[in-house]
Amino acid sequence: MDRRRALLVDAFTTEPLSGNVAGVVPDADGLDAEQMRAVAAELGASETAFVCSSGSADRRIRYFTPTQEIDLCGHATIAAHAHLAAERAIEPGTHTLETNVGTLDIEIGELGEVWMTQDAPTIQQLDVDYDRIAEMLGVDVAALRDVGADLPIALASTGLPFVVVPVNFLEHLSAATPDFDAIDEFAAEYDAAGIYAFTFDTIDGDSTLHARCFAPGVGIPEDPATGTASGACGAYLRQMGAFDSVPDELRFEQGHFVDRPSLVRVTVDERIQVGGRAVQSLDGELAVPEFEADDIIEA
Repeated sequence: MDRRRALLVDAFTTEPLSGNVAGVVPDADGLDAEQMRAVAAELGASETAFVCSSGSADRRIRYFTPTQEIDLCGHATIAAHAHLAAERAIEPGTHTLETNVGTLDIEIGELGEVWMTQDAPTIQQLDVDYDRIAEMLGVDVAALRDVGADLPIALASTGLPFVVVPVNFLEHLSAATPDFDAIDEFAAEYDAAGIYAFTFDTIDGDSTLHARCFAPGVGIPEDPATGTASGACGAYLRQMGAFDSVPDELRFEQGHFVDRPSLVRVTVDERIQVGGRAVQSLDGELAVPEFEADDIIEA
């Protein structure tokens, strides 16, 4: 039976068992989609990165949740490259990554930090009912209207779309009681992965904002750290003129209310980049089964 090395790597943190955990299979050549899905289900992380050879880039990654393949995942990309860098399988510098949404540039810093270049941003202001948004997030509608005149609710994407919702104070965002069914329905109306709610009121004084991301439609009620949404939010803040002068680096804290504190770094200059550190929390080996066509039961 085929056996492969498999890891759990905590992304957007330097502390084990915090941040956003991703599965990483560093040598996935020869595995088919059903085997990858089975490994992802066994590892149990929200996403697992399968690192493969590529004919057009330095490497390819395929991303699987426990139930299906997805096109792109920020924290799993950070986790996989941080692991490869720690193993000295790749050197600091710029690398190319083939994904289902195209080829991306990945930069590895001297300290092992990983920067992922995002797609060109698209930002669309939404004409939405604030009462509806407040009800599904479980916050007072005044917490949204208070900032809505300057920072409207918008659909933002740098590769994966999210509905960006500004909230006035951390006390309101932290006390949110989201209705996941309602969020799933609302996000589906805009073909969004979920809702990314944020406030400039932060826990750490060095942070730019505090965020909570709800994506029940893709199986993640609340995400500890969301790289793709962070990049989209950074682009949104620049377009909306949230800063007199955009800082060289934005620092987005997330995950505190699911006991997985995370820090996502974002730059928004001529390109959007999302970066962070990662730390390995589990290293082992999995037996990968062979699947016959008759073994696969269609839902």
